[in-house]
Amino acid sequence: MSFLFTFDLIDFLRSALPFAGILVALVVIHELGHFVAAKAFGIRVLEFGIGFPPRIKGLAWRYGETVYTINWLPIGGFVRMLGEEDPTDPRSLAAAPHWKRLVVMAAGVVMNVVLALALFTVGFMIPSERSLNLAQVSEVMPGSPASRAAVTGTMRDGTAPLQGLQPGDVVMEVNGREVRNVSELIFSTRRYIGETQTWEITRANSTLMAEVYARWRPPEGQGPTGIRVGAPTTCSGIDDDGNPVNCRVTYPFTEREWYPPWEAIGLGWRAMVDAVVVTKNEIQVRVGGSSGVAPDQPLLSGPVGIAGTTGDIIERAGWRPLIELAALLSLSLAVFNALPIPALDGGRMFFVLVEILRGGKRISPEREGFVHFVGFVVLLGGMVVITYFDILRLIT
Repeated sequence: MSFLFTFDLIDFLRSALPFAGILVALVVIHELGHFVAAKAFGIRVLEFGIGFPPRIKGLAWRYGETVYTINWLPIGGFVRMLGEEDPTDPRSLAAAPHWKRLVVMAAGVVMNVVLALALFTVGFMIPSERSLNLAQVSEVMPGSPASRAAVTGTMRDGTAPLQGLQPGDVVMEVNGREVRNVSELIFSTRRYIGETQTWEITRANSTLMAEVYARWRPPEGQGPTGIRVGAPTTCSGIDDDGNPVNCRVTYPFTEREWYPPWEAIGLGWRAMVDAVVVTKNEIQVRVGGSSGVAPDQPLLSGPVGIAGTTGDIIERAGWRPLIELAALLSLSLAVFNALPIPALDGGRMFFVLVEILRGGKRISPEREGFVHFVGFVVLLGGMVVITYFDILRLIT
């Protein structure tokens, strides 16, 4: 029981409760998509459930032909329709035409994508502070892509610039995207990892262009491009060992920014696409065993791990960034459910597509139901394993 000394239940609950609220909202929106589509097509909905069974006693209501339930496992939700694999009843899901079944199955994913876009858009409409500290190269690793970058342009004195990035260079743009702090540079580099990126830099009051490749698997201690960066600083002196002392950020400025709805929608769409690409890139980097990833960073995280992240956001940045977190979770839920894995929406759509390719010949309801059951058990088992390691990280 020694873990109780390192595990603060109150802090965990402070993190878990907001996350649980976000998760329930996302699940309700997702399942509402299936529910509305099924009702619109006249498919009978037997149950609309929040969480996974068993049901919580006393929290079940019948309205019309549908039972609405709240269940004990708050890690998902479901809409149970009549005859999901059996077409014997004319109002069953399986008896509906192929296109209607695909629409019903895809409706949850669509709702989560629409919600993510709406949340990203709202995030850009809310005033927020943006750091203007800039991103300056402090070190270039020998032999790295940055050291071999092709630099074009002319220095102010008319001479050709030194090739390769140099300490002191300040990055202003990456592939046409404005960069005004270190975080934005890191994000842009990760967004275009595996590509030769075009950087606009300033060097000795001259504006230059550099072609910098971002590696998938950098050596130990190096990032994708092989540089160290930080905000430009001004120091007042040097100690006995030759190290600068009394340093402060040269540009300790911020700007308050927000966008009108007609601009925020476009920015929200771009942010959503960026989130998908960066997430895909990060997974690819970690699966590949890149040394650029911190060893204590998990490849996957479950509800407990994400709840801990929620608490960190609340503590360090307040409640407003939860909008962006909710958008990312909604987008993740959409992408995950679209995968062709049994028991997920994508897995069910896969069976419909196979049926179409077979000229309408159905796979037996028993066989399809068994495949989805096995898929559900495997997913649940995976969730248990991930949650176990999430808890270990919290209590150690």
